[in-house]
Amino acid sequence: MSSPLQHCRTRPLLGISMGDPGGIGPEICAKALDSPAVYDLCRPLVVGDAEIMRDAVGFCGLGLQVRACGQPADAAYQYGAVDVLDLGKLPLSALRLGAVTAVQGKASFDYVAKVIALALAGEIDGTVTAPISKAALNAGGCRYAGHTELYGDLTQTADFTMMLAEGDFRVTHVSTHVSLREACDRVKTPRVLKVIELTHGALVHMDIAAPRIAVAGLNPHCGEGGLFGTEDEQEIAPAVAAARATGIQAEGPLPADTLFSKLRGGRYDAVVAMYHDQGHIPTKLMGFHYDAATGVWGQLAGVNLTLGLPIVRTSVDHGTAFDKAGKGSANPQSMLEAIRLAALLSRRS
Repeated sequence: MSSPLQHCRTRPLLGISMGDPGGIGPEICAKALDSPAVYDLCRPLVVGDAEIMRDAVGFCGLGLQVRACGQPADAAYQYGAVDVLDLGKLPLSALRLGAVTAVQGKASFDYVAKVIALALAGEIDGTVTAPISKAALNAGGCRYAGHTELYGDLTQTADFTMMLAEGDFRVTHVSTHVSLREACDRVKTPRVLKVIELTHGALVHMDIAAPRIAVAGLNPHCGEGGLFGTEDEQEIAPAVAAARATGIQAEGPLPADTLFSKLRGGRYDAVVAMYHDQGHIPTKLMGFHYDAATGVWGQLAGVNLTLGLPIVRTSVDHGTAFDKAGKGSANPQSMLEAIRLAALLSRRS
Protein backbone atom coordinates (compact mmCIF):
# COMPACT_ATOMS: atom_id res chain seq x y z
CA MET A 1 0.00 0.00 0.00
CA SER A 2 1.32 3.46 -0.91
CA SER A 3 2.06 5.93 1.85
CA PRO A 4 0.23 9.29 2.07
CA LEU A 5 3.47 10.98 0.98
CA GLN A 6 3.75 8.76 -2.11
CA HIS A 7 0.10 9.45 -2.95
CA CYS A 8 0.77 13.18 -2.69
CA ARG A 9 3.66 12.91 -5.12
CA THR A 10 1.61 11.02 -7.71
CA ARG A 11 -1.03 13.77 -7.78
CA PRO A 12 -0.02 16.64 -10.05
CA LEU A 13 0.15 20.06 -8.46
CA LEU A 14 -2.15 22.44 -10.30
CA GLY A 15 -2.09 26.21 -10.03
CA ILE A 16 -5.61 27.64 -10.42
CA SER A 17 -5.72 31.36 -11.14
CA MET A 18 -8.70 32.90 -9.36
CA GLY A 19 -9.99 34.93 -12.32
CA ASP A 20 -11.47 38.41 -12.16
CA PRO A 21 -12.35 38.98 -8.48
CA GLY A 22 -15.54 40.81 -9.47
CA GLY A 23 -16.86 37.84 -11.45
CA ILE A 24 -17.74 34.27 -10.62
CA GLY A 25 -14.14 32.99 -10.70
CA PRO A 26 -13.60 32.84 -6.92
CA GLU A 27 -17.01 31.21 -6.46
CA ILE A 28 -16.49 28.42 -8.98
CA CYS A 29 -12.99 27.80 -7.58
CA ALA A 30 -14.46 27.40 -4.11
CA LYS A 31 -17.31 25.17 -5.27
CA ALA A 32 -14.98 22.96 -7.32
CA LEU A 33 -12.67 22.51 -4.33
CA ASP A 34 -15.64 21.52 -2.19
CA SER A 35 -15.44 18.17 -4.03
CA PRO A 36 -13.32 15.48 -2.31
CA ALA A 37 -12.82 13.81 -5.72
CA VAL A 38 -10.69 16.75 -6.85
CA TYR A 39 -8.13 15.95 -4.16
CA ASP A 40 -7.89 12.35 -5.38
CA LEU A 41 -6.90 13.69 -8.82
CA CYS A 42 -4.52 16.51 -7.96
CA ARG A 43 -3.11 18.96 -5.45
CA PRO A 44 -5.03 22.18 -6.19
CA LEU A 45 -3.54 25.55 -5.33
CA VAL A 46 -5.60 28.68 -5.93
CA VAL A 47 -3.46 31.66 -6.93
CA GLY A 48 -5.12 34.93 -5.97
CA ASP A 49 -6.21 36.71 -2.81
CA ALA A 50 -7.10 34.77 0.32
CA GLU A 51 -9.53 37.43 1.54
CA ILE A 52 -11.50 37.25 -1.71
CA MET A 53 -11.63 33.47 -1.53
CA ARG A 54 -12.89 33.60 2.08
CA ASP A 55 -15.63 35.94 0.95
CA ALA A 56 -16.66 33.54 -1.83
CA VAL A 57 -16.67 30.56 0.54
CA GLY A 58 -18.85 32.57 2.89
CA PHE A 59 -21.54 33.74 0.49
CA CYS A 60 -21.69 30.24 -1.03
CA GLY A 61 -22.31 28.76 2.42
CA LEU A 62 -19.51 26.20 2.09
CA GLY A 63 -17.99 24.49 5.09
CA LEU A 64 -14.44 25.11 3.94
CA GLN A 65 -11.50 26.86 5.51
CA VAL A 66 -9.20 29.07 3.44
CA ARG A 67 -5.52 28.66 4.18
CA ALA A 68 -3.14 31.36 2.90
CA CYS A 69 0.38 30.35 1.95
CA GLY A 70 3.45 32.05 0.53
CA GLN A 71 4.71 29.31 -1.77
CA PRO A 72 3.46 25.97 -3.13
CA ALA A 73 5.53 23.95 -0.67
CA ASP A 74 3.67 25.53 2.26
CA ALA A 75 0.26 24.15 1.27
CA ALA A 76 -1.29 20.99 2.75
CA TYR A 77 -3.47 19.95 -0.22
CA GLN A 78 -6.10 18.23 1.88
CA TYR A 79 -9.85 18.37 1.36
CA GLY A 80 -11.61 20.74 3.71
CA ALA A 81 -9.28 23.70 3.34
CA VAL A 82 -8.68 25.72 0.18
CA ASP A 83 -4.98 26.46 -0.18
CA VAL A 84 -4.43 29.95 -1.61
CA LEU A 85 -1.11 31.32 -2.77
CA ASP A 86 -1.91 34.76 -1.42
CA LEU A 87 -0.63 37.53 -3.71
CA GLY A 88 -2.27 40.35 -1.75
CA LYS A 89 -3.33 42.22 -4.88
CA LEU A 90 -6.86 43.24 -3.89
CA PRO A 91 -8.12 43.94 -0.37
CA LEU A 92 -11.70 42.90 0.30
CA SER A 93 -12.64 46.55 0.80
CA ALA A 94 -11.76 47.22 -2.87
CA LEU A 95 -13.86 44.34 -4.24
CA ARG A 96 -16.66 45.41 -6.58
CA LEU A 97 -18.74 42.37 -7.39
CA GLY A 98 -20.36 42.45 -10.81
CA ALA A 99 -18.32 45.45 -11.97
CA VAL A 100 -15.53 46.05 -14.46
CA THR A 101 -12.72 47.88 -12.67
CA ALA A 102 -9.11 48.54 -13.61
CA VAL A 103 -7.75 47.33 -10.26
CA GLN A 104 -9.61 44.02 -10.55
CA GLY A 105 -8.43 43.62 -14.13
CA LYS A 106 -4.81 44.16 -13.11
CA ALA A 107 -5.20 41.71 -10.23
CA SER A 108 -6.57 39.04 -12.57
CA PHE A 109 -3.53 39.55 -14.81
CA ASP A 110 -1.18 39.16 -11.85
CA TYR A 111 -2.82 35.88 -10.83
CA VAL A 112 -2.37 34.43 -14.33
CA ALA A 113 1.18 35.71 -14.67
CA LYS A 114 2.06 34.02 -11.37
CA VAL A 115 0.70 30.59 -12.33
CA ILE A 116 2.56 30.79 -15.64
CA ALA A 117 5.81 31.71 -13.87
CA LEU A 118 5.36 28.84 -11.40
CA ALA A 119 4.74 26.36 -14.21
CA LEU A 120 7.71 27.57 -16.26
CA ALA A 121 9.91 27.24 -13.16
CA GLY A 122 8.69 23.67 -12.58
CA GLU A 123 7.14 24.51 -9.22
CA ILE A 124 3.71 23.34 -10.36
CA ASP A 125 2.74 20.70 -12.90
CA GLY A 126 -0.07 22.46 -14.75
CA THR A 127 -2.31 25.51 -14.78
CA VAL A 128 -6.07 26.09 -14.76
CA THR A 129 -7.67 29.50 -15.27
CA ALA A 130 -10.92 30.93 -13.99
CA PRO A 131 -12.56 33.55 -16.26
CA ILE A 132 -11.21 37.06 -16.68
CA SER A 133 -12.82 40.18 -18.12
CA LYS A 134 -11.10 41.39 -21.27
CA ALA A 135 -12.47 44.87 -20.63
CA ALA A 136 -11.12 44.95 -17.07
CA LEU A 137 -7.83 43.43 -18.16
CA ASN A 138 -7.27 46.21 -20.69
CA ALA A 139 -8.54 48.89 -18.32
CA GLY A 140 -5.84 47.71 -15.92
CA GLY A 141 -3.18 48.40 -18.55
CA CYS A 142 -2.73 44.78 -19.70
CA ARG A 143 -3.20 44.84 -23.47
CA TYR A 144 -4.32 41.32 -24.29
CA ALA A 145 -7.32 39.99 -26.16
CA GLY A 146 -7.69 37.16 -23.66
CA HIS A 147 -6.04 34.28 -21.82
CA THR A 148 -4.84 32.52 -24.98
CA GLU A 149 -2.82 35.50 -26.20
CA LEU A 150 -1.56 36.25 -22.69
CA TYR A 151 -0.24 32.70 -22.30
CA GLY A 152 1.42 32.84 -25.71
CA ASP A 153 3.22 36.07 -24.82
CA LEU A 154 4.34 35.17 -21.30
CA THR A 155 5.59 31.73 -22.38
CA GLN A 156 7.24 33.24 -25.49
CA THR A 157 5.36 30.81 -27.71
CA ALA A 158 5.02 31.76 -31.38
CA ASP A 159 2.62 29.05 -32.56
CA PHE A 160 -0.34 28.23 -30.36
CA THR A 161 -4.06 27.71 -30.73
CA MET A 162 -7.24 27.35 -28.73
CA MET A 163 -9.05 24.03 -28.44
CA LEU A 164 -12.56 23.77 -27.01
CA ALA A 165 -13.56 20.30 -25.85
CA GLU A 166 -16.89 18.95 -24.67
CA GLY A 167 -16.22 15.24 -24.25
CA ASP A 168 -15.25 13.89 -27.68
CA PHE A 169 -16.44 17.08 -29.39
CA ARG A 170 -13.17 18.95 -29.96
CA VAL A 171 -12.59 22.09 -32.00
CA THR A 172 -9.41 24.09 -32.61
CA HIS A 173 -9.21 27.54 -34.17
CA VAL A 174 -7.09 29.23 -36.81
CA SER A 175 -7.94 32.58 -35.18
CA THR A 176 -9.90 33.63 -32.11
CA HIS A 177 -10.11 37.12 -30.62
CA VAL A 178 -9.97 39.30 -33.71
CA SER A 179 -12.62 40.97 -35.87
CA LEU A 180 -14.36 38.83 -38.46
CA ARG A 181 -12.71 40.90 -41.19
CA GLU A 182 -9.26 40.20 -39.76
CA ALA A 183 -10.13 36.54 -39.18
CA CYS A 184 -10.73 36.09 -42.91
CA ASP A 185 -7.38 37.69 -43.66
CA ARG A 186 -5.65 35.28 -41.27
CA VAL A 187 -6.73 32.18 -43.20
CA LYS A 188 -3.35 31.48 -44.78
CA THR A 189 -1.80 28.14 -45.66
CA PRO A 190 1.07 28.20 -43.10
CA ARG A 191 -1.28 29.06 -40.22
CA VAL A 192 -3.91 26.50 -41.19
CA LEU A 193 -1.21 23.83 -41.49
CA LYS A 194 0.24 24.74 -38.09
CA VAL A 195 -3.16 24.44 -36.39
CA ILE A 196 -3.72 21.04 -38.05
CA GLU A 197 -0.34 19.91 -36.71
CA LEU A 198 -1.02 21.24 -33.20
CA THR A 199 -4.42 19.53 -33.21
CA HIS A 200 -2.89 16.23 -34.29
CA GLY A 201 -0.22 16.43 -31.58
CA ALA A 202 -2.77 17.20 -28.87
CA LEU A 203 -5.00 14.30 -29.87
CA VAL A 204 -2.05 11.89 -29.82
CA HIS A 205 -1.22 13.22 -26.32
CA MET A 206 -4.81 12.35 -25.39
CA ASP A 207 -4.11 8.72 -26.37
CA ILE A 208 -5.86 8.85 -29.75
CA ALA A 209 -3.42 6.80 -31.81
CA ALA A 210 -4.54 7.79 -35.30
CA PRO A 211 -6.52 11.04 -35.05
CA ARG A 212 -9.04 11.92 -37.75
CA ILE A 213 -9.13 15.67 -38.28
CA ALA A 214 -11.68 17.57 -40.34
CA VAL A 215 -10.80 21.03 -41.61
CA ALA A 216 -13.67 23.47 -42.05
CA GLY A 217 -14.02 25.74 -45.04
CA LEU A 218 -14.19 29.48 -44.62
CA ASN A 219 -16.86 30.43 -47.16
CA PRO A 220 -20.38 29.07 -47.75
CA HIS A 221 -20.14 25.71 -49.54
CA CYS A 222 -16.34 26.06 -49.36
CA GLY A 223 -16.52 28.81 -51.95
CA GLU A 224 -18.52 26.86 -54.53
CA GLY A 225 -15.62 26.73 -56.98
CA GLY A 226 -14.70 30.37 -56.43
CA LEU A 227 -18.20 31.83 -56.69
CA PHE A 228 -18.27 32.74 -52.96
CA GLY A 229 -14.57 33.27 -52.32
CA THR A 230 -11.22 31.71 -53.16
CA GLU A 231 -9.66 31.10 -49.73
CA ASP A 232 -10.86 27.50 -49.55
CA GLU A 233 -9.10 26.48 -52.75
CA GLN A 234 -6.07 28.75 -52.48
CA GLU A 235 -5.24 28.65 -48.76
CA ILE A 236 -7.03 25.82 -46.92
CA ALA A 237 -6.77 22.98 -49.46
CA PRO A 238 -2.95 23.30 -49.78
CA ALA A 239 -2.60 23.16 -46.00
CA VAL A 240 -4.66 19.96 -45.84
CA ALA A 241 -2.60 18.43 -48.63
CA ALA A 242 0.63 19.32 -46.84
CA ALA A 243 -0.63 17.76 -43.60
CA ARG A 244 -1.66 14.57 -45.39
CA ALA A 245 1.79 14.38 -46.97
CA THR A 246 3.26 14.04 -43.47
CA GLY A 247 0.86 11.22 -42.55
CA ILE A 248 -1.79 13.23 -40.71
CA GLN A 249 -5.34 12.02 -41.40
CA ALA A 250 -6.82 15.38 -42.35
CA GLU A 251 -9.79 16.01 -44.63
CA GLY A 252 -10.97 19.30 -46.08
CA PRO A 253 -11.89 21.93 -46.64
CA LEU A 254 -15.38 20.72 -45.76
CA PRO A 255 -18.61 22.77 -45.51
CA ALA A 256 -19.00 23.97 -41.94
CA ASP A 257 -22.81 23.73 -42.01
CA THR A 258 -22.68 19.89 -41.92
CA LEU A 259 -19.21 19.23 -40.59
CA PHE A 260 -20.00 19.57 -36.89
CA SER A 261 -22.84 17.07 -37.12
CA LYS A 262 -20.29 14.56 -38.42
CA LEU A 263 -17.98 15.38 -35.53
CA ARG A 264 -20.83 14.78 -33.09
CA GLY A 265 -21.60 11.50 -34.85
CA GLY A 266 -18.05 10.22 -34.34
CA ARG A 267 -16.65 10.44 -37.85
CA TYR A 268 -13.85 12.74 -36.71
CA ASP A 269 -11.85 13.29 -33.52
CA ALA A 270 -11.59 17.05 -33.97
CA VAL A 271 -12.43 19.91 -36.30
CA VAL A 272 -10.16 22.78 -37.25
CA ALA A 273 -12.36 25.89 -37.43
CA MET A 274 -11.33 29.02 -39.28
CA TYR A 275 -12.49 31.62 -36.76
CA HIS A 276 -13.86 32.14 -33.26
CA ASP A 277 -17.62 31.81 -33.67
CA GLN A 278 -17.41 29.07 -36.29
CA GLY A 279 -15.95 26.83 -33.58
CA HIS A 280 -17.43 28.29 -30.42
CA ILE A 281 -21.10 28.25 -31.39
CA PRO A 282 -21.41 24.49 -32.07
CA THR A 283 -19.24 23.57 -29.07
CA LYS A 284 -21.26 25.66 -26.66
CA LEU A 285 -24.49 24.40 -28.18
CA MET A 286 -23.28 20.95 -27.19
CA GLY A 287 -22.15 21.89 -23.69
CA PHE A 288 -24.42 24.72 -22.50
CA HIS A 289 -28.06 24.08 -21.58
CA TYR A 290 -30.26 27.04 -20.68
CA ASP A 291 -33.77 26.81 -19.21
CA ALA A 292 -35.81 29.90 -20.14
CA ALA A 293 -38.53 29.01 -17.63
CA THR A 294 -36.15 29.25 -14.68
CA GLY A 295 -33.43 31.45 -16.16
CA VAL A 296 -30.89 28.88 -15.00
CA TRP A 297 -28.01 27.28 -16.88
CA GLY A 298 -28.61 23.61 -16.14
CA GLN A 299 -25.32 22.63 -17.69
CA LEU A 300 -22.11 24.53 -18.38
CA ALA A 301 -19.87 21.81 -19.76
CA GLY A 302 -16.74 22.13 -21.82
CA VAL A 303 -13.06 22.94 -21.39
CA ASN A 304 -10.74 25.42 -23.09
CA LEU A 305 -7.15 24.30 -23.75
CA THR A 306 -4.24 26.22 -25.22
CA LEU A 307 -2.19 23.99 -27.51
CA GLY A 308 1.45 24.49 -28.40
CA LEU A 309 2.60 25.86 -25.03
CA PRO A 310 5.53 24.49 -23.02
CA ILE A 311 3.16 24.13 -20.05
CA VAL A 312 -0.31 22.65 -19.48
CA ARG A 313 -3.16 25.17 -19.52
CA THR A 314 -6.87 24.43 -19.29
CA SER A 315 -9.72 26.78 -18.52
CA VAL A 316 -13.43 27.06 -18.07
CA ASP A 317 -15.38 27.49 -21.29
CA HIS A 318 -17.38 30.54 -20.16
CA GLY A 319 -16.95 34.11 -19.03
CA THR A 320 -17.05 36.11 -15.80
CA ALA A 321 -20.88 36.21 -15.58
CA PHE A 322 -20.85 39.55 -13.73
CA ASP A 323 -24.64 39.37 -13.43
CA LYS A 324 -24.28 36.31 -11.19
CA ALA A 325 -21.33 37.48 -9.11
CA GLY A 326 -21.80 37.27 -5.36
CA LYS A 327 -25.10 35.40 -5.52
CA GLY A 328 -23.74 31.91 -4.84
CA SER A 329 -25.60 30.47 -7.84
CA ALA A 330 -22.75 29.96 -10.35
CA ASN A 331 -22.31 26.48 -11.83
CA PRO A 332 -18.80 25.01 -11.26
CA GLN A 333 -19.17 22.19 -13.81
CA SER A 334 -16.76 23.61 -16.38
CA MET A 335 -14.16 24.35 -13.69
CA LEU A 336 -14.37 20.77 -12.44
CA GLU A 337 -13.87 19.48 -15.98
CA ALA A 338 -10.94 21.84 -16.53
CA ILE A 339 -9.26 20.58 -13.35
CA ARG A 340 -9.79 16.95 -14.32
CA LEU A 341 -8.32 17.47 -17.80
CA ALA A 342 -5.35 19.46 -16.49
CA ALA A 343 -4.61 16.68 -14.01
CA LEU A 344 -4.73 14.09 -16.80
CA LEU A 345 -2.53 16.08 -19.16
CA SER A 346 -0.06 16.99 -16.41
CA ARG A 347 0.47 13.33 -15.56
CA ARG A 348 1.29 12.62 -19.21
CA SER A 349 3.64 15.59 -19.71
